[in-house]
Amino acid sequence: MKQVVVHPERCVGCMQCQVACAVAHSEAKQLVPALFESPRPRSRIHVGAGQYNEGFPNRCRHCDPAPCLLACLPGAITRVADTATVMINVDTCINCASCAMACPFGVIRYHEDRSAQAGKTVAVKCDNCLARQREGGIPACVETCLSGALTFETLDAAYKRQTDAVARSVSALAAAEDLAPGWALLNAHKKARLELLTSPAPSDE
Repeated sequence: MKQVVVHPERCVGCMQCQVACAVAHSEAKQLVPALFESPRPRSRIHVGAGQYNEGFPNRCRHCDPAPCLLACLPGAITRVADTATVMINVDTCINCASCAMACPFGVIRYHEDRSAQAGKTVAVKCDNCLARQREGGIPACVETCLSGALTFETLDAAYKRQTDAVARSVSALAAAEDLAPGWALLNAHKKARLELLTSPAPSDE
């Protein structure tokens, strides 16, 4: 089965995945009308900044076994068998935060959501855009990611591509292969800029 695979070395920190995720989980499914919805839809993927301000798209891994599922006291978290997607039943969720404490990736948030009773704060996380998949689509974050930092593929395919790339890079007489063309240069620029901004000012002495 296909899963969302993260390639952090390709992330440019544009945050388009966050916008697409929020819109995909809105009622209108369009950006401008979604801005006026109440509660306002929020992203379920979270782009963080690394040590040198490089982007990292952080999302639910749908672990197996899933710590959040095991920690959920009311049994609000279950797994959809055919897609291996870990889902939260907002009607059963009691907002106890046990799942968030158990999650090693910090991707579970608590806020109002249009799928829940009005005014109720519930646990919210990535649902693999299951509704879009049922309609033949792919997760919104993958669809909008132009840099290739997010792909939707089987893990076997992802492993093979990476193995082949590494194999090519170490082949005899082969030129060194940049496993993330262009993005390494961008991240090197970010690193140099941050070091320049944070380095001590030269002394007049």
